[in-house]
Amino acid sequence: MTSTTPHLILASQSPRRRYLLEQAGLRFSVIPSTVDEDAIELTEPGAYVKTLARAKAEAVAQEHPGSWVIGADTVVTIDSAILGKPGNPEEARRMLEQLGGQSHDVYTGYAIVCKERRLIVSKAIRTDVQFKELNTKEIEWYIQTGEPFDKAGAYAIQGMGTFLVRRINGSYTNVVGLPVCEVIEDLLNLGVVSMDRSLPSETGETKGTQP
Repeated sequence: MTSTTPHLILASQSPRRRYLLEQAGLRFSVIPSTVDEDAIELTEPGAYVKTLARAKAEAVAQEHPGSWVIGADTVVTIDSAILGKPGNPEEARRMLEQLGGQSHDVYTGYAIVCKERRLIVSKAIRTDVQFKELNTKEIEWYIQTGEPFDKAGAYAIQGMGTFLVRRINGSYTNVVGLPVCEVIEDLLNLGVVSMDRSLPSETGETKGTQP
């Protein structure tokens, strides 16, 4: 799969989102957004992640109006509460205790923006995830790995945290951080990418190259 001109930008520093797009065969640049997430009003989860994803994409698109920019944001919700990224072991412990043995929702919002063409696609995808019952030893071990601290809900389904998950209903990549199926569908419909693998990127970029 190849990018056409104008080129594609991922407005996120998340290594997981970068990996997912690379695995899909996309060629893109990485320019993280500097949007202040705390300045975005907290609303219903689906609307919130869409708003934040659009803000991230538009901030980068403002500086690169001829490019297509992807912004994304992921939150975990349980019992109407949004769980962000834990800042310390106590927060991680509290989140994991809350999630243990329960079902929760993972929402990822994404936006695809091209300022020059005045086009915006913005969606939110939900996945239902159920955790196994967690005992204190399992929680403390997982916290000690350090993995929970930059993850919404204090776990990584694609990492060591996979042992926490009993089942999922919906998109797996959505839980990782980007619903690849939906994003690729939109990029194809917009003509941003092509299925012709024989053609090199017209921008001359290599897959997943940092600008």
